[in-house]
Amino acid sequence: MVFDLIKKRRSVFPPQYNGSPVAKEDILKILEAANWAPTHKKTEPWRFKVLTGESKEKLGLFLSYKYMETEARPQKVKTRKLMENPRKAGAVICICMQRDPRESLPVWEEVAATAMAVQNMWLCCTEMGIGCYWSSPGLIQYMGEFLELQEGEQCLGFFYMGYYDEVPPEVSRGPIADKVVWL
Repeated sequence: MVFDLIKKRRSVFPPQYNGSPVAKEDILKILEAANWAPTHKKTEPWRFKVLTGESKEKLGLFLSYKYMETEARPQKVKTRKLMENPRKAGAVICICMQRDPRESLPVWEEVAATAMAVQNMWLCCTEMGIGCYWSSPGLIQYMGEFLELQEGEQCLGFFYMGYYDEVPPEVSRGPIADKVVWL
């Protein structure tokens, strides 16, 4: 049932991955789910760049070097994490958003549609037993130097994916009644 799947969804981080690659067929299935997200005016703004194998290593190198280049006092721990996280993942998907060239709707609506596409991906990963995590470090502002982005396209973060062995912890939410006002 979809409600149970929604409640089961968790962030599973790269250090928790067991190193097994994610099959291309599974990635395609996950991306197909993303493609069915709601989209106002049918702009379908989501764009994805899939990194596997050597391209993950290159991403880690790029992020760690860019961090050292742009940070006044880079920390070794963070530099190492930026380099290792892509390597630990079974796959990394760069989450991008393509702005409607006619600007027929506000940017936030296209970002929201892209986020809904990512939620579809996350739910599919949960159902398939693949851990995942959406990371949006400040370094994404430099991704145009690493990726071939189209005019009006921007990177919104990285979707790390990987198989894991540990059971993700239970989480709780405050009651919905505390977040709703009936008028």
